[in-house]
Amino acid sequence: MRILFRIAYDGTGYCGFQSQKNGLAIQDVIGGALCDLFGEPVKTMSASRTDAGVHAEGNVLVFDTETKIRPEKLAFAVNARLPEDIRIVRSVRVPDDFHPRFQSTIKTYEYRIINRPHPDPLTRNTEMHYYYPLDEAKMDEAARSIIGEHDFLSFCAAGFSSKTTVRRIYDARVTRSGDRITFSVTGSGFLYNMVRILAGTLIEIGAGKYPPEEMKRILEARDRSKAGPTAVPKGLVLMEIRYPDYEGTL
Repeated sequence: MRILFRIAYDGTGYCGFQSQKNGLAIQDVIGGALCDLFGEPVKTMSASRTDAGVHAEGNVLVFDTETKIRPEKLAFAVNARLPEDIRIVRSVRVPDDFHPRFQSTIKTYEYRIINRPHPDPLTRNTEMHYYYPLDEAKMDEAARSIIGEHDFLSFCAAGFSSKTTVRRIYDARVTRSGDRITFSVTGSGFLYNMVRILAGTLIEIGAGKYPPEEMKRILEARDRSKAGPTAVPKGLVLMEIRYPDYEGTL
């Protein structure tokens, strides 16, 4: 049977989600726990390849198994074998032909900023600290200009492998609660470093370097050099991956 895991993790100590040669990845750790549970190697398929230092509340991983353990109990069995910075938050059976990357998806990311003179030591690994005042209203105005279907070449890092840089954004907004600012964006998919580059550009707008309407001009330029810097990874959280064709079951 094919099993889907929804996974939450603190990515601080890992080289990213996907297995790679240069360090320990989230996928390696979960794969090791599955091997320990089943007594044999398990091939896993991931939905989103978050970078080193990026976190998640709802990434997705899929694998096949012949285990007799009930699908909903697998989360408990695997969590007992995982470090405390990785947790399976749900385990469920999916159709045998389900692939986490080849389905229609809706993804939501948050980029979190603490905006005050001094950072918070308790959230030092999960928020970007920005010293100077930020105008969240201007950031929000700029963020809303990316809603819709656009070519996001200006907000894509070099070396991307996607066939197209066109993506559809369903919602984008910036909110503040006290000293904390959150950029939330939901779309059909995202390019390499796209959310972090969007966040870096919004920060420059919030700091007064550009007016909010500059966001649209940067988008239309299709030129990475026109956008702001790539924001640091630790502020980024993959919040949720939804599968519209399986709504209510996954």
